[in-house]
Amino acid sequence: MTSIEEVAAIVPEEFDLVVLGSGEGSKFLAWTLARQGQRVAVVEHRWIGGSCPNIACLPSKNLIHSAKVASYFARAEEFGIEIQGYGINMARVTDRKRSMVNALVDIHMRNFENSGAELILGHGRFVGPRTIQVDLQTGGKRLLRGANVVIGTGTHASLDMIPGLAAVNPLTHIEALELEQVPPHLLILGGGYIGLEFAQAMRRLGSRVSVVDHNRTLLHREDPDVTSAIETPFREEGIDLILDAAVQSVTGTCGQAVKMTYLQDDIEHSVDGSHILVALGRTPNTRDIGLDLAGVDVNQRGYIEVDEHLRTSADGVWANGDVTGGPQFTHVAFDDFRILRDNLAGGKRSTKGRQIPFSLFTDPELARIGLSETEAKARGIAYRLFKIPMAADLRTRTLSETRGFMKALVGDDDRILGFTVFGVSGGEIMSAVQMAMIGNLPYTAIRDAVLAHPTLVEGLVVLFSSTPEIKAAP
Repeated sequence: MTSIEEVAAIVPEEFDLVVLGSGEGSKFLAWTLARQGQRVAVVEHRWIGGSCPNIACLPSKNLIHSAKVASYFARAEEFGIEIQGYGINMARVTDRKRSMVNALVDIHMRNFENSGAELILGHGRFVGPRTIQVDLQTGGKRLLRGANVVIGTGTHASLDMIPGLAAVNPLTHIEALELEQVPPHLLILGGGYIGLEFAQAMRRLGSRVSVVDHNRTLLHREDPDVTSAIETPFREEGIDLILDAAVQSVTGTCGQAVKMTYLQDDIEHSVDGSHILVALGRTPNTRDIGLDLAGVDVNQRGYIEVDEHLRTSADGVWANGDVTGGPQFTHVAFDDFRILRDNLAGGKRSTKGRQIPFSLFTDPELARIGLSETEAKARGIAYRLFKIPMAADLRTRTLSETRGFMKALVGDDDRILGFTVFGVSGGEIMSAVQMAMIGNLPYTAIRDAVLAHPTLVEGLVVLFSSTPEIKAAP
């Protein structure tokens, strides 16, 4: 640790903007303001461009697509294709992912060079108000002071306080994306987004998979028809779902042999595997970065407290992305960039009233925008429910992808309150409905539209032409 005297001896470099972390919102803000002629520095500890292009969104979807291709080989006879057999080369799967990541990092490096924003690689921490000391990867130190400072340090995988869990050296999503051998039996602790996407992908790539979760259903916050539907393909593909399980201990060594002991209905059980992947949520990267010295407050969970304009408790210090404790999506962080861009220019842009979509990239995909039925009932909102099976969307029949359903909640004024789809390309279909919601269009605008046939989005005409079920406010 550098002493106070050593820090004082370093001459601060003055910037218009200093950004801690190079994730989605941070990098776009840095590039934009630098192109406008401001002097901008971005401090990145490890992942150039943040987690999304390196270890999260895009790499995981790369793996998922390889698994999807493998699933087509398993179904080859269904499509009239004769295959004598096939195998999975996990090292090649991982190499494909690495090639994509390397190309994305190269793009980021060019963006930093072309914009004029200075990328500084090292560990940054506050040593005073709007002042960050950087311990450079190449050795030495720099002291940066910004007229404004933006914190975008993100989160990391949480490790629960389960006896023995840390000692087995479990995988997180980072290590799971670097596997070069298919795990013989992968235990996944956690049935949320990350756990479910990896579970199906690894199963399709040849691993035996067991998902262990303390809730009674997968995605327990979603509507009952959603949670029930998503369990079906998992069980059909041979994924072992161990639900309503209270994990007591974990022993062994990940990559060799691990044993998980858990309680179900007060009865002790155990499951053995070769690897264990922890997907128990996220922890903010706010420790040991000097937030107290900067005057930046955090909440009880360690997330940085911000107002609706993304200002922290410290003058001239802002935060964006996952570290603020909001919805942890890349598209939210990108919108944070737009808010910060405008507010640093004197605007009053706010996070209030944002429509936040989500997509779970299982097969079928689950996507939702706006209210679920559970949320509408909790708020006492009456609605009309339109619901059809995905098989009613004729395009799904050409693809042999008829699983799932889509449903929409419509208010008394004919505006769409919410939309959920569990089906092929669900995220793309959901985005079409979101456009109508952004435009404040009545559902009849979609119902009466002339959409191309046969497309998946055309199924929305079928949905909104169906007979709704009236759901009165409780």
